[in-house]
Amino acid sequence: MKFSCEKSAFLDAISIASRAVSTKSTIAILEGLRLTAADTLTLSGYDLSMGIRTQVDADVLEPGEIVLSAKLLGDIVRKLPNDVVYVETDDKLLTTIKCGRSVFNLVASASDDFPAMPEVDAACEIPMHEKVLKSMINQTVFAVSDNQAKPIHTGCLFELTDGKLTVVAVDGFRLSIRREMLENAPAEDMKFVVPGTALREIERILHEDGDSVATVCPGEKHILFALGKTTLVCRLIDGEFLNYNAAIPASFEYTVTADTRELITCLERVSLLVSEKLKNPVRITFDGSVMKMTCITAVGKSYDECAINGSVDPLEIGFNSRYLLDALRACSDDTIQLSIKGALNPIVITPTEGEKYTYLVLPVRLKADA
Repeated sequence: MKFSCEKSAFLDAISIASRAVSTKSTIAILEGLRLTAADTLTLSGYDLSMGIRTQVDADVLEPGEIVLSAKLLGDIVRKLPNDVVYVETDDKLLTTIKCGRSVFNLVASASDDFPAMPEVDAACEIPMHEKVLKSMINQTVFAVSDNQAKPIHTGCLFELTDGKLTVVAVDGFRLSIRREMLENAPAEDMKFVVPGTALREIERILHEDGDSVATVCPGEKHILFALGKTTLVCRLIDGEFLNYNAAIPASFEYTVTADTRELITCLERVSLLVSEKLKNPVRITFDGSVMKMTCITAVGKSYDECAINGSVDPLEIGFNSRYLLDALRACSDDTIQLSIKGALNPIVITPTEGEKYTYLVLPVRLKADA
């Protein structure tokens, strides 16, 4: 095998494919990247649950295929000068990497033992702009559960109905929903659950600028995401996802609006006393057209307030500040709507117009003497 390519392009491809590489595995070859030189250069990483394959422009003089340690290869290429990288492997798998005056000699592994990624037999394809898919993941994946007792909730539900794609995440304390009407969506309805770990990697790969199109290809057991020159494959999660529509209260006592940035800023200030060791809730007292926020921990007390449009009779609700902040930061509008029912009922955050997103955060039961 013999090829050359620009250092920056090579390093980008290594970084992308390495996201699917096992850092510590009993199967040593899973800690490596498969390099396949043919018409172009393809790098593949696969940890048996998620696989990433990406292509990079290269001048291939001799085709071939080897496996190199992902960490070592990444470390070497990262430190090379900004020039063309030359890679050559002989019959005994001795691999030489040259760039400028730098030369490295590594022993590669044969690619025969590298596991093949699953083939996804997709019945249909869902095309969508990369920036839309990135936005939908970003605005929901923060609420994915990390509790393995309910594996189905460690992923996001993708539900396609009448051309509208809905992405949902839930972790038992909060619920995030993001909706989008798609152009050229397939006619049939479908739903599937994608692991949150895979979605976080997809979000990092996707571009938020431009009009590039990503293609989502759900199969029976696996799903494929085609993202430009990169392909990600992962196993879908089986199980019965939460009936998220039933979790949202049908009616509310109060509905008010607030400036998103001002609300976030106030909540961030009050939450400065909260830490991993001091996970005290933030007390929010609705009093007319003001939200009064208080937090009391062992190190002190904080107070701030935020004006709202609308009026609420005196009502005190406690919240985990991180959960509430995650939801508020995911809102893409300058002004949001807050729907409140009671001290022990969840708060629901929606846009002032439309239904692009819905965030539900459960309250924390407050101690009377706190």
